[in-house]
Amino acid sequence: MQQRTKIALAVALALPAMTAIAQEALQRVEVTGSRIRQVDLETAQPVQVMNAEQIQKSGLVTVGDIINSLSSAGVPAFSKGTSLGAGRDQGGQFLDMRNLGAQRLLVLVDGKRWSQSVNGYTDMSTVPSALIERVEILKDGASSIYGSDAISGVVNIILKKTMQGGQASIYHGQNEKNDGKTKDYSLSYGAGDDKASLLFGVTHTEQGEVWAKTRDITSTTNGPDRPNASLGSGPWGRIRQVSPTGGPTGFDRILNHTGAQLGDGVGADSRDPNNYHTFGNAPADLFNSTSQMHFLTPSKLTSLFVKGEVALPWNMNFKTTAMYADRKSSRTVAGYPLSSTAQSKFPVYVDKDSYYNPYGNQVAGAGNGQDLFFYRRTIEVPRVTDNSSRTLHIDATLEGEFELRSLPWNWSVGYNHSKVDGLVQGYGDLNLVNLKRALGPSFRNASGVVQCGTVGAPIGLAECTPWNILGGPSASTQEALDYVMSTSQATYSSVVNSATADITGELFTLPAGAVGVAAGIEHREVRGDDIPGQFEQSGYSSSLAGNATYGRYTVREAYLEANIPLLKGLPAAELLSLNLATRYSDYSNFGSTTNSKASFMWKPVRDVLARGTYAEGFRAPTLGDTFGGGSQTFASYLDVCDSAFGEAANNPTVAARCAAAGVPAGFRQKNQTGGNVSATGAQTPFPFTTGAGNAFLQPESAKTRTLGLVISPSGVPGLSVSVDWFNIRIENRISGVSATDTLEECYVNNVQNFCSLVKRDASGQVVDLQIGNTNRGKTETEGVDLAINYRLPRTAWGQFGIRSETTYTDSFKEQSTLDSDWVEYAGEYDIFRVKSNTSIDWSLGNWNATFTGRFYSSQKNRCWTANPAVYCSDPTAETSWGTGYNRHGEMWYADLSIGYALPWNAKILFGANNLFDKKPEINYSAASSTGGNSSSSAVSPELPIDRFFYVRYNQAF
Repeated sequence: MQQRTKIALAVALALPAMTAIAQEALQRVEVTGSRIRQVDLETAQPVQVMNAEQIQKSGLVTVGDIINSLSSAGVPAFSKGTSLGAGRDQGGQFLDMRNLGAQRLLVLVDGKRWSQSVNGYTDMSTVPSALIERVEILKDGASSIYGSDAISGVVNIILKKTMQGGQASIYHGQNEKNDGKTKDYSLSYGAGDDKASLLFGVTHTEQGEVWAKTRDITSTTNGPDRPNASLGSGPWGRIRQVSPTGGPTGFDRILNHTGAQLGDGVGADSRDPNNYHTFGNAPADLFNSTSQMHFLTPSKLTSLFVKGEVALPWNMNFKTTAMYADRKSSRTVAGYPLSSTAQSKFPVYVDKDSYYNPYGNQVAGAGNGQDLFFYRRTIEVPRVTDNSSRTLHIDATLEGEFELRSLPWNWSVGYNHSKVDGLVQGYGDLNLVNLKRALGPSFRNASGVVQCGTVGAPIGLAECTPWNILGGPSASTQEALDYVMSTSQATYSSVVNSATADITGELFTLPAGAVGVAAGIEHREVRGDDIPGQFEQSGYSSSLAGNATYGRYTVREAYLEANIPLLKGLPAAELLSLNLATRYSDYSNFGSTTNSKASFMWKPVRDVLARGTYAEGFRAPTLGDTFGGGSQTFASYLDVCDSAFGEAANNPTVAARCAAAGVPAGFRQKNQTGGNVSATGAQTPFPFTTGAGNAFLQPESAKTRTLGLVISPSGVPGLSVSVDWFNIRIENRISGVSATDTLEECYVNNVQNFCSLVKRDASGQVVDLQIGNTNRGKTETEGVDLAINYRLPRTAWGQFGIRSETTYTDSFKEQSTLDSDWVEYAGEYDIFRVKSNTSIDWSLGNWNATFTGRFYSSQKNRCWTANPAVYCSDPTAETSWGTGYNRHGEMWYADLSIGYALPWNAKILFGANNLFDKKPEINYSAASSTGGNSSSSAVSPELPIDRFFYVRYNQAF
């Protein structure tokens, strides 16, 4: 993802712009974080605002990409670089505020909950950016106002209310290397007046793919310095004998062939046993799986949007919104690393009576043949997963206003319906039933054609196609591949229906102002499912077996909020007010919870505002957390007990714990080829179990504290400075535990609950590992946000402005259990201590330009070895994963956009992001095998891979 930022300041820092919004009718409006309508838009909560113009100037096309560039945003969930990810949410865009996870951020559209997936994620790309008026980002806990999920903050996307006429927009952008092509087309039109209005919009967005093989730095798993490290199983037939228990034993041989690790050679005659050599993990016998993988995955999104409003008698209004979005995404990884025990419950061998068995009865002589255990990557058919996701949202609200004792009141009742559903189809897996027949008995018939069955009991050519699997890609026929390959599928859906009723107004007036209140009730039903195909559930496919998910729960909620002005216009108290709120939530699946909040706003003098908040929050378990059916996965991980690269190699205590668990001395973790893993680990040869739901999960609870200061000196018009301290602690954290996490918790942190999830064989290899969801300890983060905004006086050279927002993360730590030590992550991979974005705006006549500098502080990443000369600056220092790290330096990126207003009511915008073409770096922490988000290589997919150019044309009519 290209990171760019065009961010406005908090509402309190942008009062001139925000006041203009309020003065459309000088009416009372809501500001994100409060349900109380008021004219004064200053709030006790830190709220950041971004408008449509800033979105377009960023050079990005979706609100998800834009918001993910905030200094307060962490690495987005479901990175575009996670091509191995199997989640149904892959392809969407999700914001991870404060590195706390996208499921802990609440997304609203016009103050209403937006659609969510089974796993609780909200895809922000489904909101058409052409219809966005502004985006408000509340950097505060708000469960007392909005309910579950509002722990790290709230994003409220405010859409345009009306439009007179139309707007068309065309955008094209691409990397300098001519890939990553991005297109965006939108058309919107609106008409109406104060009595009735209608707004319509349609958008189509395409974000192009980037293949890992197109750049040297990403073309191999561990970079150009180590092209042969972490190669995967090869495409040539590798054979062993079959043990009494069905595993591999005896000789270990692989077919002679030309070519190297791209599978581009020709295999020898696979029926001749003399055409095989002893397998020794030679690079030429392996495969560079990165050569068939996406570095960044592609997606397409089309959305339709309609918004209408009608004025009714008795000061009432009826409003409705309808949106339909269709998102198509795809990801490609290398062909399947097939072996005889791809599914341990349905093993497949090269039958002793197969025509193609070099040790079979038709070669060794009748009665002398033997079944063969085989390994073979099917690079002829790379694995492709297509995800077609549809989102439907419809809401309707009837609202009105009245006076009570000459004080203003507003009320509303509404109904929201959101649905996400989709179809996932996979290609490149194998039908093991057909594979067994294709590798079973076969013979050459009288016509010279190899046929399934035996001479005495032939199987028709239309019913079965034999496959010379050992001959490699050069020996495969399309007919054989068509016969053994399968198409997997799964369907999923999530439906949220909610009914709400709200009232807000002023109870009475104190000397300092009116006491405002808001109250409301909500009933919400959530249901969903995730259903793999019957064939995939059966375990007869090389596709990882999974079970169906079905779930449903209901919620009843009530909230109350009060804003109390205490002092006004007094010495040292130009303003002092208090805001209190509480919300009661009753869930059908786990019980009830009450969460409250108190915040204050104090102006000792007109130019200075102090603010602070203490808020309780919670996150309810999602449908997937509670009802998930679970599935198999070939997890990527590095075993801490590995004697060369694991923590046991440097830490005697960990080595002793591994030995006590039965791990032999000198243990080396094996990859899928049977070779020793590199420093970044590898995929397991054995499927683990992941994603199973936990019916006993309890909600997370959170405490959020903020304290801030805003200075707007009257002596320097146009200048605003704010600084806000934040502290968020989450307890009873719901977490899906990775394989790496499980092993580190067991052997590094000595948490015995995790040790019980690990099963090893006699050689020490992990052969089974349960990866599920659990309430797992605590997470706490603390830091400071700094924002500066200065609009300089206009000069003959134009109007200049400076906008800057910076986040300093002092601490981000986790505690896996109540009695374990805290583990600090701040400053390690992608939890930067400092992230900053500074923009300089300029305008003169029809011209405008914006230059943005983005800064990322240094970070600690994993070493290749403990040798300081080889990617390891601090080999003895402690980190969250163990001992030793390699420090990567600070990073600076620059973006430039230049716009011109044309005479025919049009605008054109040119731009370049990563203007100075800063090159990516090798980062072993970015690799998925060490917990990173890059499936293909050791390069972060969240930083620019190239210089990116774009042009946008807007036409009003």
